[in-house]
Amino acid sequence: MTSTDNAGDRAKPAVKDPWELPDVSGLVVGVLGGTGDQGRGLAYRLARAGQKVIIGSRAAERARAAADELGLGVEGADNAECARRSDIVIVAVPWEGHGKTLESLREELAGKLVVDCVNPLGFDKQGAYALKPDEGSAAQQAAALLPDSRVTAAFHHLSAVLLQDASVEEIDTDVMVLGEARADTDLVQALAARIPGMRGVFAGRLRNAHQVESLVANLISVNRRYKAHAGLRVTDV
Repeated sequence: MTSTDNAGDRAKPAVKDPWELPDVSGLVVGVLGGTGDQGRGLAYRLARAGQKVIIGSRAAERARAAADELGLGVEGADNAECARRSDIVIVAVPWEGHGKTLESLREELAGKLVVDCVNPLGFDKQGAYALKPDEGSAAQQAAALLPDSRVTAAFHHLSAVLLQDASVEEIDTDVMVLGEARADTDLVQALAARIPGMRGVFAGRLRNAHQVESLVANLISVNRRYKAHAGLRVTDV
């Protein structure tokens, strides 16, 4: 038998199970914009699931007040301290302040896993519509402004009303997760899975973030027509 034959007989490495995700329970999660509806709702759900959460705001006093209202061990701090103390940082600031906020936190966010959930939207008499940033998406803008951070995108399609409703035990939805490195998207998928009823699903690289962000405009139309809090489910995965 030749050496080539021997090489062919060697077992190939096992294919990684896409649902085998890391343990993120010990990581500290910071939420920039944590006093807004979306950020506050995510902070509440993650803290309720047992995650250590720090809310960030431009004003530390406002962040601490919001954290005290949430309880569950949530802490409040200004954005810079929140970024410094966190392992994973969720960006949930208004689109209008997205670029300026991240640019000011470049140093504090260096080396961090950043999860952008901002949806660039405009509103007129016809309802919500998607905006397209020069970089292509909010997530790509974040990646451009934070060259020393590991930027991902997720948590775009969640109802802030359901997230904050303490009577809702499970959030019935999938979370589209985008990023450049599998290790990073796996961490974000695992974080999403900490919330009962929720599942993180890999949805491509950051170049595909625009259509994920813009789909929120469609969900707003769904919610208005049907008086609902619509989410998404991906079938056959």
